[in-house]
Amino acid sequence: MSTVGNLHANGGRLMGQGDLGSGSTLDLINNCHVADEENDFPELWKEQKLSKETDTTKLLLINISKIPLLLFLLFMFICSLDILSSAFQLAGGKVAGDIFKDNAILSNPVAGLVVGILVTVLVQSSSTSTSIIVSLVSSGLLDVSSAVPIIMGSNIGTSVTNTIVALMQAGERNEFRRAFAGATIHDCFNWLSVLVLLPLEVASGLLNRMAHAVVKSFHLQSGEDAPEMLKVVTEPLTKLIIQLDKSVITGLATGDESMRNRSLVKVWCKMDHTSVSMSGSLNCTSWQDGSTSCFIVNNTSQENIQKCRHLFVDSSMPDLWVGLILLGASLAVLCSCLVLIVKVLNSILKGQVAKIIQKIINTDFPYPFGWVTGYLAMLVGAGMTFVVQSSSVFTSALTPLIGIGVISIERAYPLTLGSNIGTTTTAILAALASPGDKLASAFQIALCHFFFNIIGILLWYPVPAMRLPIRMAQTLGERTAKYRWFAVLYLVLCFLLLPSLVFGLSLAGWRVMVGVGAPFAGVTLFIVLVNMLQSHSPHRLPVRLQSWDFLPTWMHSLKPMDKLIAKAAPCCKAGRHDDATLPAFDNPVLSYLDETSSVPVFKLRGLERCNSTPL
Repeated sequence: MSTVGNLHANGGRLMGQGDLGSGSTLDLINNCHVADEENDFPELWKEQKLSKETDTTKLLLINISKIPLLLFLLFMFICSLDILSSAFQLAGGKVAGDIFKDNAILSNPVAGLVVGILVTVLVQSSSTSTSIIVSLVSSGLLDVSSAVPIIMGSNIGTSVTNTIVALMQAGERNEFRRAFAGATIHDCFNWLSVLVLLPLEVASGLLNRMAHAVVKSFHLQSGEDAPEMLKVVTEPLTKLIIQLDKSVITGLATGDESMRNRSLVKVWCKMDHTSVSMSGSLNCTSWQDGSTSCFIVNNTSQENIQKCRHLFVDSSMPDLWVGLILLGASLAVLCSCLVLIVKVLNSILKGQVAKIIQKIINTDFPYPFGWVTGYLAMLVGAGMTFVVQSSSVFTSALTPLIGIGVISIERAYPLTLGSNIGTTTTAILAALASPGDKLASAFQIALCHFFFNIIGILLWYPVPAMRLPIRMAQTLGERTAKYRWFAVLYLVLCFLLLPSLVFGLSLAGWRVMVGVGAPFAGVTLFIVLVNMLQSHSPHRLPVRLQSWDFLPTWMHSLKPMDKLIAKAAPCCKAGRHDDATLPAFDNPVLSYLDETSSVPVFKLRGLERCNSTPL
């Protein structure tokens, strides 16, 4: 910022001289002569050089000392995501179990997709929703073909976490634009894949057939539990705050009404199930030959041995209140950690360091191997997700890095796709650890999830022209940068209102859903086609349709709604205009790289004689 300020000051003085070209060139040449004369004083020159090296060493040591702080903040950030998931399960876990209980609705593929979205949003964990689906299939309450759309929905629902994380960077407009685009690229990929693969699955059962063929070709045996590397680090803290009994949600989903009044908060961590002979309890049977045989009935009793140790173990509050308390606390910790992480990263990644890191992360391999870079990034994303055992954690950790500009959205895209693959391999390992009677169905569902993501990658990545999620996410990012409230509208509309509306229509029957959904889908398709033709071939359209100006303003612009929101929230009104006119550069180098400067920049003659970089 000081360089830009000096440029303005010098520019003002030069403009005052009346002859910008000759005046500035003479000054620069004189400066070159002064720099040459400094070579006549080697001792002074050495002292200045030594001082610069000392300052560089101090800066390096300060940056290294910030790394433990960054790791601690990242640890707290991940723990807060874990507590956030527990809070959502406490607040909506039983509702999620009840939603899964109605198998007649789940047989409708569209309703199944919506149920997968809603349940995963409610419990904030695709692994939890997937485990419920596995339990339903293995118990015979749901067949695999009906479970595939629910798996697709859980894939969409799990991407809500990093979208929430992106909202925490709304304070700075440019960071918010990049962060929201990086977060929603996951949403766009999942929605596009569902739009193609769900009709294909309903028509042909492609994913189900592929998974079934793989299951039949392998002789499967139950193995050990999937590794939980990240939980080894986070559980010592999160277990002191809350522990959940997830069998309650699964029990409700499978129709066990005894779980209805049972709390999700875990009280006893160690229990002993023993078979006890109760004296006097006889079961006698009379046979045709006149003989009678009697035996003592053995009743199984449960003995509580060790009580859990966490904050809410002795709480008498209902699950909803505990969930709301944890929700508020986890969001506060998550926001604080995210803000501090961004600040620490901005202080570390300055100047040449930022340029070097950006170049390493975002640069492709040299020709002709440039195409390999994206697939290598996928492997990195899959490996990192396998290590942390959660795609939500990995993509949420990427979001602030995308926001400050360290990782470009073009590089974040393959990393996110790799994360999708990584979370399915974890599910496959978890399925292989299932009991023998549940192994085949659990493995088949996990493979359906895997093939869904693989086919989606084949559709939307290898051909550059088909990388539509990148363009869609960038459009959403630019929209949210202009109207920040649009991010909240997007989140509520895509993950709550629209799925809830479709779910409500599915309760009324498929005729009602088709009667309402078909006209809506037709209008949406018409608008998309007209927009594409307006952008690329407007002459093919009638004159009236070459723009949407013939419609009322509120039907083709967000400005009227923006004015209403500005009036409803006057406290935000002043900040909106300040942000629009005065961009804030928390990290000037990174902000400058992808922002078009509104300040006129002069390339002055004579700069090359001083071996300087043009401003």
